Amino acid sequence: MRTQQYISTRIRWIWISSLASTLIFFVLAAWVLAHQELRFDIFVTGIVRGTENPMLTDIAKAFTFIGSKGPIILIAVIILWYLYAVKKMRLEVKLFVSVLLGSEVLNLILKLLFQRIRPDVNRLIEITGYSFPSGHSMAAFSLYGILTYLLWKKISARFGKAVLAAAGAFMILCIGLSRVYLGVHYPSDVVGGFAASLAWLLFNIGWYKYRKAKIEKSIQDTI
Repeated sequence: MRTQQYISTRIRWIWISSLASTLIFFVLAAWVLAHQELRFDIFVTGIVRGTENPMLTDIAKAFTFIGSKGPIILIAVIILWYLYAVKKMRLEVKLFVSVLLGSEVLNLILKLLFQRIRPDVNRLIEITGYSFPSGHSMAAFSLYGILTYLLWKKISARFGKAVLAAAGAFMILCIGLSRVYLGVHYPSDVVGGFAASLAWLLFNIGWYKYRKAKIEKSIQDTI
């Protein structure tokens, strides 16, 4: 009974955190609609673009490529194959698919809703479409966020968990910053993408924990 109450409390806090992330996103979105380009955007863009050099440009393009649809789909397919065919983790497969596909659909809806025009000064690559929130940032946060969560449960050592969290954060941040560096997104696009993906990721993790607890309870009831 205590275990069930503990799980219910954890799920509740996960969903509360998801709601908080959603509110943060819409507060930021309201500022974007009101001001179009924020002081935060000008300040951060100046710092990031001030580091421009050929080597960093190549690195930024590499991270942008890693965060694009092709590599994301390839990595996702490999992970799905492992979860489904090798580990037989059906519920985790549903979680993984829901996070990634839902994030993509959510990004399309939000871009059509806000219709923010991309920066048009000193672009290092050309790209079309709306700017807010960043699709690369949402995809990266969703993929590496859910991957970190699934692997976290399998690692017992604190050092291993720290390395895992650092690696996931590194990929997410580098892909997000690459979009600012290349001049195709405002920093607020990236932050908005992170907030939206975090909200969706936490919502799905809460759902996953709820479903898993129900399955485990039904198994115990039949014993």
